[in-house]
Amino acid sequence: MAKNFKKYLGIDWGEKRIGLASADSETKLALPFKTVSNLLELISVISAEEIDCLVLGYPRKMSGEQADNPNWQIFVDQLEKQVDIPIVFLDERLSSLAADALGKKNKAKAGRDEIAAALILQNYLDGAR
Repeated sequence: MAKNFKKYLGIDWGEKRIGLASADSETKLALPFKTVSNLLELISVISAEEIDCLVLGYPRKMSGEQADNPNWQIFVDQLEKQVDIPIVFLDERLSSLAADALGKKNKAKAGRDEIAAALILQNYLDGAR
Protein backbone atom coordinates (compact mmCIF):
# COMPACT_ATOMS: atom_id res chain seq x y z
CA MET A 1 0.00 0.00 0.00
CA ALA A 2 1.04 3.57 -0.61
CA LYS A 3 2.98 5.30 2.11
CA ASN A 4 0.29 7.95 2.63
CA PHE A 5 -2.64 5.51 2.44
CA LYS A 6 -5.37 6.42 4.95
CA LYS A 7 -8.62 4.84 6.01
CA TYR A 8 -11.49 7.15 6.89
CA LEU A 9 -14.65 6.55 8.87
CA GLY A 10 -17.61 8.87 8.43
CA ILE A 11 -19.93 9.14 11.42
CA ASP A 12 -23.56 10.27 11.55
CA TRP A 13 -24.31 10.38 15.27
CA GLY A 14 -27.82 9.90 16.52
CA GLU A 15 -29.32 9.35 19.96
CA LYS A 16 -30.42 5.82 19.00
CA ARG A 17 -28.04 4.81 16.19
CA ILE A 18 -24.64 5.82 14.85
CA GLY A 19 -24.34 5.47 11.08
CA LEU A 20 -20.91 4.70 9.67
CA ALA A 21 -19.36 5.00 6.23
CA SER A 22 -15.90 4.03 5.07
CA ALA A 23 -13.45 5.35 2.51
CA ASP A 24 -9.75 5.41 1.81
CA SER A 25 -7.30 7.94 0.44
CA GLU A 26 -6.82 5.94 -2.75
CA THR A 27 -10.40 5.70 -4.04
CA LYS A 28 -11.81 8.74 -2.20
CA LEU A 29 -15.23 7.15 -2.45
CA ALA A 30 -17.39 7.01 0.68
CA LEU A 31 -19.56 3.93 1.00
CA PRO A 32 -22.21 3.13 3.61
CA PHE A 33 -20.63 0.68 6.04
CA LYS A 34 -22.75 -0.24 9.06
CA THR A 35 -24.75 1.04 12.00
CA VAL A 36 -23.68 0.73 15.62
CA SER A 37 -25.65 1.58 18.73
CA ASN A 38 -23.06 2.96 21.13
CA LEU A 39 -19.57 4.32 21.65
CA LEU A 40 -18.12 0.94 22.64
CA GLU A 41 -19.19 -0.61 19.32
CA LEU A 42 -17.80 2.42 17.46
CA ILE A 43 -14.41 2.11 19.20
CA SER A 44 -14.37 -1.58 18.26
CA VAL A 45 -14.95 -0.72 14.57
CA ILE A 46 -12.25 1.97 14.63
CA SER A 47 -9.76 -0.53 16.02
CA ALA A 48 -10.78 -3.49 13.84
CA GLU A 49 -10.77 -1.45 10.63
CA GLU A 50 -7.51 0.38 11.52
CA ILE A 51 -9.06 3.79 10.88
CA ASP A 52 -6.68 6.74 10.47
CA CYS A 53 -9.16 9.63 10.53
CA LEU A 54 -12.74 10.17 11.72
CA VAL A 55 -15.13 12.55 9.97
CA LEU A 56 -17.97 13.34 12.35
CA GLY A 57 -21.14 15.16 11.39
CA TYR A 58 -21.53 18.37 13.38
CA PRO A 59 -25.17 19.26 14.13
CA ARG A 60 -26.13 22.79 13.12
CA LYS A 61 -29.41 24.63 12.82
CA MET A 62 -30.46 25.76 9.36
CA SER A 63 -29.37 29.28 10.37
CA GLY A 64 -25.82 27.96 10.74
CA GLU A 65 -25.81 28.22 14.53
CA GLN A 66 -24.59 25.26 16.56
CA ALA A 67 -27.48 22.99 17.48
CA ASP A 68 -27.73 22.73 21.25
CA ASN A 69 -27.46 19.02 21.93
CA PRO A 70 -25.70 18.15 25.19
CA ASN A 71 -25.78 14.42 24.37
CA TRP A 72 -23.81 15.02 21.16
CA GLN A 73 -21.19 16.95 23.13
CA ILE A 74 -20.95 14.16 25.71
CA PHE A 75 -20.44 11.67 22.87
CA VAL A 76 -17.69 13.82 21.35
CA ASP A 77 -15.93 14.29 24.70
CA GLN A 78 -15.97 10.53 25.35
CA LEU A 79 -14.83 9.74 21.80
CA GLU A 80 -11.90 12.17 22.04
CA LYS A 81 -10.78 10.45 25.26
CA GLN A 82 -10.97 6.99 23.65
CA VAL A 83 -9.17 7.53 20.33
CA ASP A 84 -5.79 8.90 19.39
CA ILE A 85 -6.52 9.73 15.75
CA PRO A 86 -7.66 12.97 14.12
CA ILE A 87 -11.36 13.83 14.32
CA VAL A 88 -12.64 16.22 11.66
CA PHE A 89 -15.99 17.91 12.28
CA LEU A 90 -18.16 18.61 9.25
CA ASP A 91 -21.50 20.40 9.00
CA GLU A 92 -24.19 17.76 8.64
CA ARG A 93 -27.19 19.95 7.83
CA LEU A 94 -29.59 18.18 5.48
CA SER A 95 -27.54 14.96 5.40
CA SER A 96 -30.45 12.92 6.79
CA LEU A 97 -32.93 14.45 4.34
CA ALA A 98 -30.56 13.76 1.46
CA ALA A 99 -30.06 10.22 2.76
CA ASP A 100 -33.83 9.68 2.77
CA ALA A 101 -34.08 10.89 -0.82
CA LEU A 102 -31.18 8.72 -1.97
CA GLY A 103 -32.47 5.68 -0.12
CA LYS A 104 -35.89 5.92 -1.75
CA LYS A 105 -34.52 6.67 -5.20
CA ASN A 106 -32.06 3.78 -5.19
CA LYS A 107 -34.06 1.42 -2.98
CA ALA A 108 -30.88 1.28 -0.94
CA LYS A 109 -30.08 -1.68 1.23
CA ALA A 110 -28.07 0.61 3.47
CA GLY A 111 -29.98 2.43 6.18
CA ARG A 112 -30.59 6.15 6.46
CA ASP A 113 -27.86 6.61 9.06
CA GLU A 114 -25.22 4.83 6.98
CA ILE A 115 -26.15 6.82 3.88
CA ALA A 116 -26.03 10.08 5.87
CA ALA A 117 -22.56 9.10 7.15
CA ALA A 118 -21.46 8.41 3.56
CA LEU A 119 -22.71 11.85 2.46
CA ILE A 120 -20.85 13.54 5.32
CA LEU A 121 -17.66 11.61 4.52
CA GLN A 122 -17.93 12.22 0.77
CA ASN A 123 -18.36 15.96 1.38
CA TYR A 124 -15.12 15.89 3.37
CA LEU A 125 -13.27 13.86 0.74
CA ASP A 126 -14.47 16.14 -2.07
CA GLY A 127 -13.29 19.19 -0.14
CA ALA A 128 -9.95 17.58 0.76
CA ARG A 129 -8.91 17.20 -2.88
